[in-house]
Amino acid sequence: MQNVEKRGDTGLIQDEALVFEKGRKGRKGYSLPRWDVDEADPGDFIPPHLLREELKGFPELSEVEVVRHFTRLSQWNYGVDSGLYPLGSCTMKYNPKVNEETAKIFAHVHPYSPQDLTQGILKLMVELEGFLAEITGMDHVSLQPAAGAHGEFTGMLMIKACLQSRREKRSKVLVPDTAHGTNPSSLSMASFQAVGIRSNEQGMIGPEQVAEHMDEDVAAIMVTNPNTLGLFEENLKEIAEIVHGKGGFVYCDGANLNALMGVVKLGDLGVDLVHINLHKTFSTPHGGGGPGAGPMAVKKVLAPFLPIPVIEKQGETYLLNENRPETIGKMRAFYGNFGVLVRAYAYILSMGAEGLKKATEMAVLNASYLMKGLKGYYDLPFDRPCMHECVFTDKLQDKHHVSTLDIAKRLIDYGFHPPTIYFPLVVKGALMIEPTESESKEGLNRFIQTMIAIAKEAKENPDLLRQAPQRVKTRRLDEVLAARKPKLRWREEDVCSKPPRKAEAQ
Repeated sequence: MQNVEKRGDTGLIQDEALVFEKGRKGRKGYSLPRWDVDEADPGDFIPPHLLREELKGFPELSEVEVVRHFTRLSQWNYGVDSGLYPLGSCTMKYNPKVNEETAKIFAHVHPYSPQDLTQGILKLMVELEGFLAEITGMDHVSLQPAAGAHGEFTGMLMIKACLQSRREKRSKVLVPDTAHGTNPSSLSMASFQAVGIRSNEQGMIGPEQVAEHMDEDVAAIMVTNPNTLGLFEENLKEIAEIVHGKGGFVYCDGANLNALMGVVKLGDLGVDLVHINLHKTFSTPHGGGGPGAGPMAVKKVLAPFLPIPVIEKQGETYLLNENRPETIGKMRAFYGNFGVLVRAYAYILSMGAEGLKKATEMAVLNASYLMKGLKGYYDLPFDRPCMHECVFTDKLQDKHHVSTLDIAKRLIDYGFHPPTIYFPLVVKGALMIEPTESESKEGLNRFIQTMIAIAKEAKENPDLLRQAPQRVKTRRLDEVLAARKPKLRWREEDVCSKPPRKAEAQ
């Protein structure tokens, strides 16, 4: 057994109620109805070597014990409903609960439901496509991609299909160092070769750098706007003209659309296709890696290559059309994570055009407020107006042998979730902070004051940071070992072979 320690006002105490391994033989947390079919031998449909009589060491618990256990774990966890969640680039924003309730209405709909019974759902999807096309300045939208990187891959396949229809053989895609890290993988999966472009001293892409690399073998450029430094690519329109002049496409990673919607249309800047992270900008929680949705918005020239089926309206009827000869085919078995689509639809309707614009303005204002408040206490590698997020480094703390990781761990002691660390890679020891539009001024001030206090601790008591976090259930882990040798399944010997650890007096 392994005891879990609870920290009280007088130090560390052992709390038997928090012992993980529970249970007594014979307890059950379920009851099954009597069999109403003929019993079959499990060996008839399950290979005998996969069968076992019992699961050795698995706890036998009552229902109330199971509920209490998972409720307790949820109380130990930190989420967007607990406080500021400042992860950059793909952070969770506040998600209005009314949109959660709206999504539940459709939870019973089966993917194989006939089209005549899903006309309302198809109408919702068509209208959402129209909203997203308007917001991005594009002509057509596919809701099929499952997430951001899946959207990137979809876009690259569409570019490849378009070039093949023109009988053009282009093998390269330009990728700035301030683009999202999944871009090179997505283009490689579509059989393109990545060509890196270094950002200039302002942290942006320079038109002259694009012109230097752009030739008839380049299929596209993949830009992230605002980029991963939180900066607006103000040369994008000029860059698009250079790329288009050589017959290439401009792909925009739209993961940071929450800094642009209602203010800037990417299509007006020369972008040909963009994926949209609905799970970031349009009201879906994105903790633990999902769920997500990455709709692909394109200009007319790429419309023939959209994934099938394409939703179309014929008269008063909505249909799923698969008869599109130039399509890249299906990108997944069913049509997107529908609950995410419903949340986005409800969010857009409830906010309206002015509300979306206001959310963008507040996201930029909040990030700018944080940047101003922390400037001087942390190194600001690019001292210019930021958009939805600001990026600092540990350069000022490094002289005291305090790293970005130490700062992040110390934030946990103060009750905050750490920001994104060590990304983007173009700056050493990065701290990427994104407050989103939903944080109050008071909440931002608490975070600023905490970060300032940590900066002072780094000077006066650096060991305190290097030993953080201390006020937690689990202290600092060996993250290298966890990445190289992860434990992906429960095994009895992992939890039952060690003797109880005694509580230590503090």
